[in-house]
Amino acid sequence: MVGVTGDGVPDRYAAYAADRSNPRFTEWLRARAGPSWDDATDHRFARELRSDELADAVFARYLVQDYAFVETLVGAFGHTLGDAPTMAAKSRLADFLGTLTDDEDDYFQRSFAALDVPESTYRDPPLTETTAAFRDLVERAAREGGYAETLAVLVPAEWVYLAWASAGDGERPERFYLAEWVDLHAVPAFASFVDWLRSELDREGAAASERRQARLADLFCRTVDLEVAFFDAAYEGIGADQGGEAAW
Repeated sequence: MVGVTGDGVPDRYAAYAADRSNPRFTEWLRARAGPSWDDATDHRFARELRSDELADAVFARYLVQDYAFVETLVGAFGHTLGDAPTMAAKSRLADFLGTLTDDEDDYFQRSFAALDVPESTYRDPPLTETTAAFRDLVERAAREGGYAETLAVLVPAEWVYLAWASAGDGERPERFYLAEWVDLHAVPAFASFVDWLRSELDREGAAASERRQARLADLFCRTVDLEVAFFDAAYEGIGADQGGEAAW
C-alpha cells in the first residue's frame, strides 16, 4: 500500500512518477524533505548574508566549521569520481574537485585573514555536534553505499546552496567575503554542475529498487535537516547583540 508524508507526498517514487509526464527522482526527494527544504533555503543565515546584515562573528563561526567540513566533502567527491560510471562523469567531477581545492581554498584563506581568524583556529577547530554529524553522514554514505548513496548526500548539500544564493532579487552584500560566498554558489557554472549532479541521481535513483530508493530518500532528507542545523549552529555562542566573539 502506498503511503504519503504529512505534506501529501507519496512515500514511493513509482507512485509519485505515475501521474507526471517528466518526473525527476530529485524532485521527489526535494518534496520528501518537506518544510526542511524551505527552512534551509530561506534560513535567517542566508537572508542576513544576502542583505549584508550578517554579523562577522556569526559568519566567522560558520566559516570555520565549513572549512573543517571541506576535507570530508573533497573526500566524498573523490569517492564519487571513482564510482562514476563514465569517463565524462569522472571528468565533470574532477573539474569540480579542482574548484574545491583551489578557488574555494583561496577564498577561505582571504576571508579568514579579513575576519582575523587565526590559523590555529581554522586548521583544527573543535567541531560542533552538527559538523561532526554531517561529516559522519557523508563518510558513511561513501563507505557503506555506492554511487547513488553518495550522490543522495552531495546533491542536497550543493542544491541547497544554489537555491539560497540564487534567491533574493539580486541582492549582493558589500563585504567581499559575503559577496564572494554568494557569487561562488550563484554563477551559471555552479548551477549547471548542480543540475548535472541531479541528472546523475535522477538516473540512478529511478533505476534503483524500491528499498534502495527509500534509503536514498532518507539520506537526502537527513542532509537537508543537517543543512538547517549547520546554519542554526552559526548563531550558538554569539551574544544577543551578535557583536561578541564567536565561540569557535
